[in-house]
Amino acid sequence: MASTNDLKNGMVLDLDGQLWSVVWFQHHKPGKGNTVVRTKLKHVLTGKVVDRTFNSDTKVDTAQVDRREMQYLYHDGDGYVFMDTEDFTQMLIPDDTVGDAKNYLLENQTATVALHDGNPLFLELPASVELEVTYTEPGLQGDRSSAGTKPATLETGVTIQVPLFLTTGERIKVDTRTGEYISRV
Repeated sequence: MASTNDLKNGMVLDLDGQLWSVVWFQHHKPGKGNTVVRTKLKHVLTGKVVDRTFNSDTKVDTAQVDRREMQYLYHDGDGYVFMDTEDFTQMLIPDDTVGDAKNYLLENQTATVALHDGNPLFLELPASVELEVTYTEPGLQGDRSSAGTKPATLETGVTIQVPLFLTTGERIKVDTRTGEYISRV
């Protein structure tokens, strides 16, 4: 149990039997009445975001979420197999839990896996990863007022937009949160 005055970004709450992560919170003192805490909560499993207001000093249940560094080993038909880097136990994480992170996940790469009661909730990748461009058309400079982009397929199979000067075989840095090109490596 915790008070709404103790809320922090990233804290996971157990509300009505469902897990919600605190994305944003603000203490608000209206002209009349008691202080309230406005929050923006994200459902851990579905990703749905809702606004919720609590009276100050309201008690809320907090969920114990264990974040562990794990190494991605391989994908089998049922999901992604990760190995805990501390005790070397392996865990199968379903495809829907991994979600879009699969587009930037390479074998032997480490990621943070959030667990609640031994069940994987979500996967956190580093802010950027280095990937190789496996295919892209040659870039042609033409009459443009701004820099152009072209599609490029990366070694994980995802296609992103890259600048015209990149060629097949080059390594680039990609933002895992937005899927955008950052720079050449």
